[in-house]
Amino acid sequence: MGLSKIDKEFFKTLKIKVMDEDYSIIQSKKFYPNAFANIKASEHYTVMVESKKINKKDVLNMAKDFKIIQFETVIPVNLIGFIAEIANTLAKENISILLLSSYSTDHIIVQKKDLKKTVQSLLKLGVKM
Repeated sequence: MGLSKIDKEFFKTLKIKVMDEDYSIIQSKKFYPNAFANIKASEHYTVMVESKKINKKDVLNMAKDFKIIQFETVIPVNLIGFIAEIANTLAKENISILLLSSYSTDHIIVQKKDLKKTVQSLLKLGVKM
């Protein structure tokens, strides 16, 4: 499988979706089977879960008020520079992001207060909604 570099035209092929739910990122004592994501650390889990589904007795630490933007286009695993271009664009707007990648797509997690500016920045890159 060869590597391919990002081309500005690639962004015009992308479509994003903002997930309706509000999310929190928690450090938890246990696995959340219905969470968006669970990441196992040595002694706990980092969980991205809908805020309304949190059981506070499981929470060690919590950050609230996040939205997830999902790229609905299949993104090749060998693509170089895609995340860098997104991160640089949003950094210029002073938007902090968290990233979650799966085999064929990526997700950007942003604070709810930055959602509008994030979407506007992505649209300027050529991404569609």
